[in-house]
Parts: sequence; structure tokens; C-alpha cells
Amino acid sequence: MNQNETLSVGSAFLIQSVEYLLNDYLPKIQRCLDQLNDDQIWWRPNPSSNSIGNLVLHLSGNIRQWILCGLGNEVDQRVRDSEFAQAEIIPRADLERLLSETLVAVKTVLETCPSETLLEHRKIQGKDVGVLEAVYHVTEHFAMHTGQIITLTKLMTEKDLAFYDFPDTRPRKRWK
Repeated sequence: MNQNETLSVGSAFLIQSVEYLLNDYLPKIQRCLDQLNDDQIWWRPNPSSNSIGNLVLHLSGNIRQWILCGLGNEVDQRVRDSEFAQAEIIPRADLERLLSETLVAVKTVLETCPSETLLEHRKIQGKDVGVLEAVYHVTEHFAMHTGQIITLTKLMTEKDLAFYDFPDTRPRKRWK
């Protein structure tokens, strides 16, 4: 799209949602995972809390259910409780791949979602949900759990994660 074309509010909303998910939240989670070993990724502060690994599984399951199944018409096979029950270590690289691949698929669905469908409704988690509400929910939910992952990482590493150590204040795709 060139600068002379104007976006509808709906199209801008979908583009911005993809931007947050793939170019803001995902790189922050990747940065956190890069700082930790597998034992740290699966450490739980207490029995009532989740590990970073559980949160990554949960984010992948949630966004798959709400966007890929709810909007993209994939078959919903999510078993939500298993995301939190997982205690056996899944290696960092596998978690990262799962989350990245899921978000790439989400990007495709959101980029091909006609903005005029934002006011339509879908059945998600057994509820009648507006498409706009689904995208908004997923983006907010992803941000909240990204913050939890950042907090857990800072607690374990006792260091600044340097998310904003560059001029445009957006996370780099990958830090090394």
C-alpha cells in the first residue's frame, strides 16, 4: 500500500494488531527465552503459578483457538488445561518454534480478514463473540502474558533486558 492510499479504520486495526503480536510481543518473549535455560523456563515460583513454558503453551493455544479456529476456520482441538498441566520440559527451541509458527499463521488470517467482517460474530469457546472483540481480546491477552514472562525473566536473571536500547523504541526481531 502506498502513502496515498487511505486505510479504513478496520484495516488499520488489523494491521496494528499484527504489528503488536509479531513485532512487539513476540520479540520480547524471544528475548526472554534467550536469557534462560530450559530449567528456568519451566520453573514455577509456587504451585499456584505458571512457568514461562506454560505461558508460552497457553499463548499458542489461546491465539490458535481465537484466531486460527475462530476466524480462520481451523478445527478447534485445544485442551486448555494441558497448557497449564505441562510439567515435563519442552526445549526452548521447540517452544519458540511453536509460538513463532502460530503467530505467522495468525498474521496470514488477520492480513486476509476483510475489515467489513469485524462486526460479524463467531462461536469461540462456546460463546458468541464479535470478530473485532476476538482480535482485541487476543492482542490484550498476549500483552498481559508477555508482561508476566518479562517479570519472571527479570526475577531469574536479575538484569535489565534492554528492550529499548535502540533509537526507534521497538524491539529488534532478535537480540544476540
